[in-house]
Amino acid sequence: MSLEQNIGSVIHELYGVEASVELQETRKEFEGDLTLVVFPFVRAAKKAPEMVANEIGEKLLESGAVTAFNVVKGFLNLSLDRGSYVSDFESFVGSKNLGLPSPASKGKYIVEYSSPNTNKPLHLGHIRNNLLGYSVSQILKANGVDVVKVQIINDRGIHICKSMLAWQEYGNGETPQSSGLKGDHLVGKYYVKFDQVYKAEIKELVAGGMSEELAKKQAPSLLRAQEMLLKWEQGDEEVVDLWKTMNGWVYDGFNTTYTKLGVDFDKNYYESNTYVLGKDDVMKGLEKGVFYQKEDGSVWIDLEDEGLDHKLVLRSDGTSVYMTQDIGTAIQRFVDFDAEGMTYVVGNEQDYHFKVLFIILKRLGYSWADKLHHLSYGMVDLPTGKMKSREGTVVDADDLIDSMVADAASISMELGKLDGLSEDEQMQLFTTLGLGALKYFILKVDPKKRMLFNPADSIDFNGHTGPFIQYTYARIQSLQRKAEGAYNESWSDITPNEDEVTLIKAILDFPDMVNKAAANLSPAVLANYTYELVKKYNGFYQNNSILRAENDKTITFRLALSKAVGEVVKESMNCLGIQVPNRM
Repeated sequence: MSLEQNIGSVIHELYGVEASVELQETRKEFEGDLTLVVFPFVRAAKKAPEMVANEIGEKLLESGAVTAFNVVKGFLNLSLDRGSYVSDFESFVGSKNLGLPSPASKGKYIVEYSSPNTNKPLHLGHIRNNLLGYSVSQILKANGVDVVKVQIINDRGIHICKSMLAWQEYGNGETPQSSGLKGDHLVGKYYVKFDQVYKAEIKELVAGGMSEELAKKQAPSLLRAQEMLLKWEQGDEEVVDLWKTMNGWVYDGFNTTYTKLGVDFDKNYYESNTYVLGKDDVMKGLEKGVFYQKEDGSVWIDLEDEGLDHKLVLRSDGTSVYMTQDIGTAIQRFVDFDAEGMTYVVGNEQDYHFKVLFIILKRLGYSWADKLHHLSYGMVDLPTGKMKSREGTVVDADDLIDSMVADAASISMELGKLDGLSEDEQMQLFTTLGLGALKYFILKVDPKKRMLFNPADSIDFNGHTGPFIQYTYARIQSLQRKAEGAYNESWSDITPNEDEVTLIKAILDFPDMVNKAAANLSPAVLANYTYELVKKYNGFYQNNSILRAENDKTITFRLALSKAVGEVVKESMNCLGIQVPNRM
């Protein structure tokens, strides 16, 4: 029987109520290992909090569940037999999958992330999106969820026509092969070119006496791009062929970046296919009274009772808006995958949109609408400022990844952490460390917060960073290699010291931390847990001899602790999409 179950039985015996028992680690300034907050049981007991805490403590002491207790107001601090920690650790070591739930035992969920436009390469903002989406998928999977990873690629509209027009007029047949540029970079180059030409035209029109507002609408290049979009919508063969060609270049470029970043998808959706979805669903909702129609034929939903306004879902000419498409695409995904819920990883500028979308889907009667979540995240800045893609000053994802790998190489060489590694192994290590630095620094921050990404800070081997954690993992693997299975003494009756108890507690927290990260859709929970675990291990490592301990039993026990920390770190970092090196 677990301690929580034991406490539940005591509360039922004393006060006749079924209790959900939650324990927390006792604060350092108080004596004890775990703390029970007794305020939830005071009403049933009809006694003062201190009296309730004392009665529960006495019963637990009598049963041998605890070795001592003390009461601070309504907080019951419990001291446990150190032997019980060894027993719990032994159970953890013997458990399958580090105490995590069985794979795919908690239903199926969809996670949407990335969802780029096809007129430019991926940038730093996309990196945060992709890392969050992939990590949340990995965390949910570790917590027993069957996860389907999807993206919707925004491959139609005026933005891609701008790149197409500029390439047509200024590209001279340039291709990724002829230029040596990645396809997404080449298309992005012409998006920037269009913007330069467009601004020059506006300036010329304004100089000729036209208002700036009108000039922005009447600039010749914009009119030609709009004409091209109309031809695409009409299925013009030449325009559609160019669209397919240039989008193909972009997809190849995106896939290269995704591979570098270590993210992937189970299914891609394309806006050129999904933009027709949703109209039938809106008309059905209109029949049910979910929506209403204005005199001009447009269809709306009244959300004033939700504290919102009236939202357009279908234009008067019968064409859809983004909300229409998102309604239809959501419904289609649940048809495709028969999932229980879905998480959208999208920036916080879309908070209102998703609030409205989820309300609409609930009113349309879909049971899964209660399990829709928007993982809203803040922008990423560099010390040099914000990103703007039209001016060509975007913080390019590929460039940033390459820069991080180069920095990792430079620092590793400087610190002399390459002994015995071949050239290929060194390059693999640089990539592992560079990407680990980038991913960890972004994922350790609460997704909801706007963040400043400082490349120099992210790769510090002694800071709150990915490389610091990776180095500790490599140290543990080195220790295991030195031991080479030479120590096999039984340690089930050992009495652990304070450092060992602290480490065991941290190791045993792992399943709960995965569950908490999954519940909150927050990789930051797991990232910061892993850092704290590694700090505790390093403290243990500094204060306690391992291979030169006083006897073989202690050596074997400490090697087991080290191995368990390594396994937890590896799995936790895997949940963050980060690899760990065996050697450094």
